[in-house]
Amino acid sequence: MPTDLAQPNPLILLDYLGVLIFAATGALAAARKRYDIITFIFFAAITGIGGGTLRDLLIGAPVFWVRDSGYFAASILAAAAVWVLGSRPGLFAALLWLDALGLAAYAVIGAAKAAAFGVPPLVCVVMGALTATFGGVLRDVLAGEPSVLLRREITVSAALVAAGVFIALVWAGLESWVAAGAGFAAGFGLRAGALRYGWSLPGFRDREKADAPDD
Repeated sequence: MPTDLAQPNPLILLDYLGVLIFAATGALAAARKRYDIITFIFFAAITGIGGGTLRDLLIGAPVFWVRDSGYFAASILAAAAVWVLGSRPGLFAALLWLDALGLAAYAVIGAAKAAAFGVPPLVCVVMGALTATFGGVLRDVLAGEPSVLLRREITVSAALVAAGVFIALVWAGLESWVAAGAGFAAGFGLRAGALRYGWSLPGFRDREKADAPDD
């Protein structure tokens, strides 16, 4: 596995964009509960930087937002924007699509950073998915909403696909930026299909009910 996968400038920009998007969804969760501005910022920060924090702790990397306060500033900016614009019609629907973009980008970024620290390929895929989804899990738990892990809609699966395609193509010898583009497109395409057409994974069916003859 190549080790020169530290984030290049385009991925750093995507990293900031992902924090902004996820932080905004956290602030929206606070808006639906009618919390105060400090709680808005808390929800925005925990959602925006939660996944990357867990990734860095697990792979033994310096926690990214501790050395670069811009990430926390982005979370505050997102919280302030939702505080002002949160009641605008269509904002939540727009953020769903922005969230799909952030999910795909963050999954690739997380996998790339893990690979740069010499993490095995399969674990890189897991780190990519954690980066893209763990902040949302924290948001849902704190807001008392069903966790993304307990929904049948395609979210975690899209993150796994984005990270998996990226890592597979890097292993195949493609340039990291080409692999990143392909991983992003695959993850976003899957999540977009779920939003547009209602795609979901099949749920577990009880064997006795599945095998029972029709009346």
